Amino acid sequence: MGAAPGFLAPADGVARWARLAGGWRERIVAGHWPAGEAIPPESELAREAGVALGTARQALSALVAEGLLERVHGRGTFVTRGLAQASMLRFFRFGPAAHPDGSPDPVPRSRILERRPLRPSPEQARRLGLAAGARVLRVRRVRRLEARPVLLETLWLPLPVFEPLAVLAPAEWDELLYPMYSRRCRVTIVRAADELSFGTLDAARAAALGLEPGAPAVCVEREAFDLAGRCVELRTTYGDARDFRYRAEIR
Repeated sequence: MGAAPGFLAPADGVARWARLAGGWRERIVAGHWPAGEAIPPESELAREAGVALGTARQALSALVAEGLLERVHGRGTFVTRGLAQASMLRFFRFGPAAHPDGSPDPVPRSRILERRPLRPSPEQARRLGLAAGARVLRVRRVRRLEARPVLLETLWLPLPVFEPLAVLAPAEWDELLYPMYSRRCRVTIVRAADELSFGTLDAARAAALGLEPGAPAVCVEREAFDLAGRCVELRTTYGDARDFRYRAEIR
């Protein structure tokens, strides 16, 4: 007797739920289940795969643990929308040192200084997993609070994945990049890793931030990853070290 459509035949050394999770992971990465949309009910997925409901739930739980799916009580299970923002503002406090009413700092406005396709450095190509000859889109932007520049950012984005941004008018760029990546390039950022270092600003960076050359600076280097676990953004952010803040809670 042939196997029913979608039935998972046994595989040596691989649990059925793990193989099922792998297949659903491929659907998510391929966009068969788009970011932010609900997936079919557990019972329907179990029936399609020819497995017990408990096996389907175990596979879905694994994808929830990976951050690819989100369960919403009373509504169902959804493909993650990714990081709405992973704000650099958590590292800086601009303006007066304290807000008496406890309100957060305002979100800086962005201005695109440069968009330029170019060849990445060997190290950038390695970190982005790019083949020889590949290109990236380099983006430079300054972020301002009112008239004051507060952050200077340079991003490297692999092409042709981010080609829509290469032709997008600077005035049409969103303040929050990750939702824009999802909407315009179908890239969902689900994880980012930041590394901080301290130093001083060279003349060009100091001028962009309205500071004196040699001013103390914080440099935040970021790698951001998509649903498939690929690094799809490199970002370097500079800010005035005198605005730096860091808070950690340890229990």
